[in-house]
Amino acid sequence: MTLRDHLNTTFHLAYPVMLSQLGQVSVGVADSMMVGRLGALPLAAASLGNSIFFVLMMFGIGISMGITPLISMADGKGKTKRISRLFSHGLWINIATSILLTFVVLGLSQGLHFLNQPEEVVVLAIPYLLIITASLLPMMVFQTFKQMAEGLSQTKQAMYITILCNVINVFLNWVLIWGYLGAPALGLNGAGWATLISRVLMMVMMGGYVFYSKRYEVFKLNFSIRNASLPMISRILKIGIPTGFQFIFEVSAFSAAAIMMGWIGVNALAGHQIALNLASISYMMATGLATAGMIRVGNQIGRGNIKAMREAGMVVFGMVIVFMFAAAVLFIAARFYLPTLYIDDPEVIALSASLLIIAGLFQLSDGVQVVGLGVLRGMEDVKVPTLVTLMAYWVLGLPLGYLFAFEFGMAEKGIWYGLLIGLSITAVMLFYRFRTLSKKRLLANTPMSKPVSIS
Repeated sequence: MTLRDHLNTTFHLAYPVMLSQLGQVSVGVADSMMVGRLGALPLAAASLGNSIFFVLMMFGIGISMGITPLISMADGKGKTKRISRLFSHGLWINIATSILLTFVVLGLSQGLHFLNQPEEVVVLAIPYLLIITASLLPMMVFQTFKQMAEGLSQTKQAMYITILCNVINVFLNWVLIWGYLGAPALGLNGAGWATLISRVLMMVMMGGYVFYSKRYEVFKLNFSIRNASLPMISRILKIGIPTGFQFIFEVSAFSAAAIMMGWIGVNALAGHQIALNLASISYMMATGLATAGMIRVGNQIGRGNIKAMREAGMVVFGMVIVFMFAAAVLFIAARFYLPTLYIDDPEVIALSASLLIIAGLFQLSDGVQVVGLGVLRGMEDVKVPTLVTLMAYWVLGLPLGYLFAFEFGMAEKGIWYGLLIGLSITAVMLFYRFRTLSKKRLLANTPMSKPVSIS
């Protein structure tokens, strides 16, 4: 394949996933923008609630991604029956995961009073957190259908459904937050109910499409888990659980940062929420490129084309660098305007603007590390990358953030500088690992009589 072939194939795989991921994170962005109009206190409560929920949601998404590279490899080998079994096993794994995570949130919600957060923020955050937690089950079922379709290189359907349901979520926010069209004015909780309803619709629409589309008839999909295969469950979880922890280590680092922001004050927490909300847009779109990289790598391994696998991974790294550079320029150039989309408090806007400069600085690192995780996942290499994320964020990034913020007096900026260091270290190590492993596979797959030049 030529470079142009790789770019075209990857782009057509990636852009629907990027828009789909953008649609998912836009639910939280829309909530924050509309809740921000209620004031700094509800926005801080949304930040606290979302900090807890988002960590567990991302772990669930990581678990759901355990089937994607396996389906991609099976598709490369033309094994339709295996794809059907991977789907049914993945579905029940995801349902069980959502139930487990729901109980975890119920337990954590009772501990918010002990996190040294402003009490008025905690009182608002708990009911909101419980409402959005109810969306875990429909979201995980939706993810099963989505990850299966993406493993088959069919990425547009989830994009259309996600964007439509996001529009519905914004409309329901308008109705339920302020009580239009005869509905009760529920304030912050209204945003939670809108999120829950939109995710139920996503599950129903994606499931209906997959089960009734002729495109998937050949797989004879069903919900049955009869003759469950423990080796298959184990293989899915060997990818899904480390992937979930990869997400947890990164996202929980930002959630821990939100807790430290709460120690500084309500305005610091609100400013952090705005800057993080904006940074999450580019991050989630970068995960679309990472997903495309995972699919391409897994599919080429299934076909036995190691040279194309390595080239595909390298192309995705290049694409994410270009995309995240553009995001960095936008964040820095529009740092005073973007926060006004959320709130009109001058102090919060100024604080958010200062954090957006740092967010701009870590865009390239964030993009490279998320693509690194994706392409390595396509190679079923998940254990070492998981340890890398743990060490970079929790052993180095967060402790440095605490030191900068509270010992060196850098306040909210110090916390984000620590996270910047963690992201940068992760990016370098993951890129190096993919380059090294893919080179070893290429050499092992190349006959000695046919030497090749590897860049």
